[in-house]
Amino acid sequence: MQQPHQLTEDRAAPAATRVLVVDDDPTVAEVVTGYLDRAGYLVDHADDGPAALARAAAHWPDLVVLDLMLPGMDGLEVCRRLRGRAPVPVIMLTARGDEDDRILGLEVGADDYVTKPFSPRELVLRVESVLRRARPAPAARSFSTAGLTLDPGARRATRNGAELGLTLREFDLLAFFLRNPGRAFGREDLMREVWGWDFGDLSTVTVHVRRLRAKVEDDPARPRLIQTVWGVGYRFDPEAAATEED
Repeated sequence: MQQPHQLTEDRAAPAATRVLVVDDDPTVAEVVTGYLDRAGYLVDHADDGPAALARAAAHWPDLVVLDLMLPGMDGLEVCRRLRGRAPVPVIMLTARGDEDDRILGLEVGADDYVTKPFSPRELVLRVESVLRRARPAPAARSFSTAGLTLDPGARRATRNGAELGLTLREFDLLAFFLRNPGRAFGREDLMREVWGWDFGDLSTVTVHVRRLRAKVEDDPARPRLIQTVWGVGYRFDPEAAATEED
């Protein structure tokens, strides 16, 4: 097993936090469920796609650790179906190292991915990190600009009054942009500030920006709100969007 990268840790899982592990490899499933169980989570396990959907329907999880390669129904389809029912954080667990496969997982709504072989300890830390960001922040103030309104406490976002179906990371990314209008951030900055990591595949940021643009821009092919700053990264510019409308 690989040694884990350094991540910020929460030492104990909240009571009754349920994690669904979906993997058809009995050895991997045993290791992952064992580590999560010792970390204090309630752990369910399914070894194929239909079983995963049935488990989720019986006991809706707080997070899903989902293998990409599954018999009967692959992890991408399982992720789509889960996302179609209700928001739930998803960490893709896959033996595939190809960037296209990782991006596919992110495109269907996965919040993170871990590539096999992996450190079980690192996986637990990633579960903690994703769940920590999914918890509501009752004291946080709402933001409203350029037709967008975010309520961090309710984790609710609207555009011109219409509800936005954002994933966990999309919501966090948009909230960060709204808190920092007019400033340009590199992908490394966004990885650190939004994901909380000092390392990672920067294509994760690229995919999430693309998905977010598809939901908040009038024309995602010609983005006005989330602009590309060549050689730097991205800038949220509500004033430029307002100028275009005028």
